[in-house]
Amino acid sequence: MTKMIFVSFPVVDLDVSIAFYKAIGFEYVPHFSDETAAAMEWSDAIKVMLLTHAKWRSFTTRPIPPTTSSEVAITLSCDSRTSVDTMNAAAGANGGTADINPLQDHGFMYSRDMADPDGHIWGAMWMDPAAIPPSN
Repeated sequence: MTKMIFVSFPVVDLDVSIAFYKAIGFEYVPHFSDETAAAMEWSDAIKVMLLTHAKWRSFTTRPIPPTTSSEVAITLSCDSRTSVDTMNAAAGANGGTADINPLQDHGFMYSRDMADPDGHIWGAMWMDPAAIPPSN
């Protein structure tokens, strides 16, 4: 079996979150979704589960952090700088926050960070490995 990553997030409004993730390039997977959870797919190996707060609490008793805190930032690779910009703009136009951190442009690598409607941090990144400067 191919190794995969499944990331689960507590969300306030499932429909708003589904629309946000669709807008930034995820596909909705109805087979693993219901009124309490939505499966979203970035690739064959990367999946996101959006869980209502009630559903989240069925997995853990740990508190849901406020939208102003950060536990982790997840970065997705994109095909081009334009794709990075498109994802960032879609985040801002669909209930999230674009450019929550300064844009990073190192020539060989370009990235922009955004937050989803619940404050979960995502990055969009493009990199050209052939252009990485040699190390000293």
